[in-house]
Amino acid sequence: MSVSSSSQVPLAIVGVGALYPGSDSVSGFWQDILAGSDLIGDVPPHYWLTEDYYDPDPLTPDKVYCKRGAFLSKVDFDPLEFGMPPNILPTTDTAQLLALVVAQRVLDEAAENRFKKLDRDRISVILGVAAGLELVGEMASRLQRPVWIKALRESGIHEDEVQAICDRIASHYVDWKESTFPGLLGNVVAGRIANRFDLGGTNCTTDAACASSFSSLWMAANELSLGTSDLVITGGVDTTNDPFLYTCFCKTPALSPTGDCRPFSEDADGTMLGEGIGMVALRRLDDAERDGNRIYAVIRGIGTSSDGRATSVYSPRSEGQAKALRRAYGAAGYQPDTVELVEAHGTGTIAGDPPEFDSLTTVFDESGREDRQWCALGSIKSQIGHTKSAAAAAGLIKVAMALHHKVLPAT
Repeated sequence: MSVSSSSQVPLAIVGVGALYPGSDSVSGFWQDILAGSDLIGDVPPHYWLTEDYYDPDPLTPDKVYCKRGAFLSKVDFDPLEFGMPPNILPTTDTAQLLALVVAQRVLDEAAENRFKKLDRDRISVILGVAAGLELVGEMASRLQRPVWIKALRESGIHEDEVQAICDRIASHYVDWKESTFPGLLGNVVAGRIANRFDLGGTNCTTDAACASSFSSLWMAANELSLGTSDLVITGGVDTTNDPFLYTCFCKTPALSPTGDCRPFSEDADGTMLGEGIGMVALRRLDDAERDGNRIYAVIRGIGTSSDGRATSVYSPRSEGQAKALRRAYGAAGYQPDTVELVEAHGTGTIAGDPPEFDSLTTVFDESGREDRQWCALGSIKSQIGHTKSAAAAAGLIKVAMALHHKVLPAT
């Protein structure tokens, strides 16, 4: 396997923040990893009622055949702590609010009493976030009044009652306000962090589906390598586990009918949905060492690729994934024969796991190492499900904590 000389500036992870199912902190997340906790369970009733949407028959229209997943615990949020008026909370998506909580923790840790020495104009926020936040669906549903009216009239309901019924339906949705538009935008997840913490660097979000966290990581690495930022908060944010998303995955179909996520197992029959927020603070390694920062792990290479033309736009190809692996090791300047742990995407789907395993086998075989089974393979999805835009961040934090504590975690 040919490896080019390292071309990426080494980056240090100097701060970590996480909200994932089962815990409200990085330390709790790490303890769940060590304990091998299975955090996949039934849909909580305060999320949505399964009796309204569940049907075991995958072909039933507008129903989901899965009623399990991994969900965040309730988190206390004080808007005044972040300079936000309480009356805008109903029109601000949960993703924007909880991202502030995690960003605060990451910045506090990264600061290490040196935050005032960093130029806030050179601190950036780049996060992986899906384009459609949960509040988008609610506000779009409110605008379906013409459909309600049409259906009621066709049912012979008197006109006076038609409007009253529609008013009653509309009352179950949040009212439109001036704060609604920014409150439902995915890009404002990063923008609100920059606004509330007075950060003047780049702020933007990336949407690369399941790779959103790593696409933001790649952009963050470029910011630091080019010297346009001195610290970047990056990672992924996904707090949407609503019926719409479940329907999307069930009609693909990608969710496990048996209600479990078993990455790389012969019993794997689909993935499970999760949600969460994972962020890291990145600095150039030289700067972090100079300032005596705590360093969890070092990122030496990132590889990106696309599958090109394939059978389906959402069907993974091992050739495309192998291309990304080769590029990552080429940028890092070392071969995979030195690697002892791979934290994989590992969704537990029949379409996803085999090509991913094939790509890893292909690239690792190219290293020329003769002995076999020298590297562990894991996937955090076996514990917290597929957290979509925050999935890669969960895996990154798992590996960073493993390196920091010098522990090889189980899957």
